[in-house]
Amino acid sequence: MARVTLRKKKITKDRSSLYLDFYPPIPHPDKGTLTRREFLGIYLFDKPKSELDRRHNKETQKLAEHVRATRQLEIQNHDYGFLSDEKRNGNFVELFRGVAAQKMGSNSDNWNMALRYFMEFAGTYLRYADLNEVFCEDYKAYLLRGPAIGPRSQKIAVNTAVSYFGKFRNVLLKAYKSGFTNRNLYDLTPAIKDEETHREFLTIEEFQKLAATPVSNDLIKKAALFSGLTGLRFSDVQTLRWSEVRGEEGGYYIQFRQEKTAGAEVLPVSDLACSLLGVRGEGPEKVFKGLKYSALKVFFLKWLAKAGISKNITFHSFRHTYATLQLASGTDIFTVSKMLGHRHVKTTQIYTKVIDSKKREAANRIIIKLD
Repeated sequence: MARVTLRKKKITKDRSSLYLDFYPPIPHPDKGTLTRREFLGIYLFDKPKSELDRRHNKETQKLAEHVRATRQLEIQNHDYGFLSDEKRNGNFVELFRGVAAQKMGSNSDNWNMALRYFMEFAGTYLRYADLNEVFCEDYKAYLLRGPAIGPRSQKIAVNTAVSYFGKFRNVLLKAYKSGFTNRNLYDLTPAIKDEETHREFLTIEEFQKLAATPVSNDLIKKAALFSGLTGLRFSDVQTLRWSEVRGEEGGYYIQFRQEKTAGAEVLPVSDLACSLLGVRGEGPEKVFKGLKYSALKVFFLKWLAKAGISKNITFHSFRHTYATLQLASGTDIFTVSKMLGHRHVKTTQIYTKVIDSKKREAANRIIIKLD
């Protein structure tokens, strides 16, 4: 049976490069010749001088042992793809760029920012062969430091790091499934644990105030109010077509496919919500034609200021508003979960905490003096 042995070779600066020794030799998939070695591109300090050096040696040795065990299994299964130069030298960044280019709407903006942060860390060229747990953990640490590369030089929040690292992990999974990497780094690299965030929403009074506030861009206003009355995400509002709006007065519904989850949905909508849509257009036409994500931020700042509302409201806040107001009005959580298109009711339960806090505030509003 073939054996895979981890060995060391002396290199410069008191270091030793790690490589794998295959015996008997195995066939190279590109060259058609037999080979006995695979250099791993990692090294150990021969004489570690600090705790950092010792930690490096420990983690690197652990990684190398893991690769050795993986190679042993691959060779036993006659899988020699890990030696292919085409796969090893392929550019992971190009795969990341290709995945980001396929996204639509606000999801596209998020993916493009995730790509920008990754390229800031890794550059424009990263070989598949250079991807390992150490690299993934280093990138995770980089994001958690909250780097600022945007035009406003504002550090990113933890939950933004969660989002960007999650997208990176998704590309890792695609690379594995496409055969560019032999190890499933998606499973080997834990996600960043997201912080429980405050989900900003509007009270019914604030929602009414915004509805009554005149604006210069009626398109965005109607789209946002429609989201607040239906719970639809921006991506679903932006791509909504007239052919998906069905029914008649008292029984309108939308039949569509969610952009985020790709789930087919039938969503009942109120006559009030449908009144925001205006005159019906042709079937394939978009209902909110010309709606752009890039225009939202400036619009919301002006709209909220004009209405006298100081909250940090985004388009997604209208979805939160829908969920919160539905629960506050007595709609059961299972119905709200279905209306939001959540696959699991656990996802919807975050809104019940908001309702509970409002009940607590209400309980403390009645104050009297006691003898």
